[in-house]
Amino acid sequence: MSDDTSASAAPSERTRVKRYHWLARYDRATVEQILDATPLAHVGCQMDGVPFVTPTFFWREGDRVYWHGSAAGRMFKVLESQDVCFTVSMLDGLVLARTSYNFNCNFRSVMILGRASLITDPAEKEAHLRTFVNGLVPGQWDRLRPPTEKEIAVTALASMSIDEASCKVRVGPPEDDEADYAFPAWAGVIPIRYQVLPPEPDPRNLPGLEMPEDVLKFTLG
Repeated sequence: MSDDTSASAAPSERTRVKRYHWLARYDRATVEQILDATPLAHVGCQMDGVPFVTPTFFWREGDRVYWHGSAAGRMFKVLESQDVCFTVSMLDGLVLARTSYNFNCNFRSVMILGRASLITDPAEKEAHLRTFVNGLVPGQWDRLRPPTEKEIAVTALASMSIDEASCKVRVGPPEDDEADYAFPAWAGVIPIRYQVLPPEPDPRNLPGLEMPEDVLKFTLG
């Protein structure tokens, strides 16, 4: 992939990619495409002087990412006192080269740095959580029992701007040293994709309860 970033935003010094810099992308469109392709992220921060990375469901609304968890969780108690590292990554293929040194993978990743903020207003919390649920399965929020005040209260909700972000994207075949193309070892790419399987009903569903059409239509990305 070429190192053409002429249409990209300028990175900050913290997000400028140094290793394999030709894979870097800084434009907002690429950032949003990767964020919207999966609901799973990892949030890194320090707790009691120890670095922790927490997997979490997330969603994007405009120029901010949101994630939720338990209000009693340690992460939500320290988020507003430090910058955090928010990452999303997807493995798209195993790249088999002619030497172990050039083995690689095709992938997409985003790293966002910044200070998160907690959302504490119950009505605002509920509105964002509705967006999250309906973003996974359209209309699902209104099919569910409404959340109680206690459930909203014990749910922590954080958001962070995606202004300070960088991406790395690799596609294509192996890149071997020129002399190694004559070596008789098979090389190529094993594509890897997420697979969404048919929904499995809860055995305790009420009799005659039909699966919503939107559940059948669920996809990632």
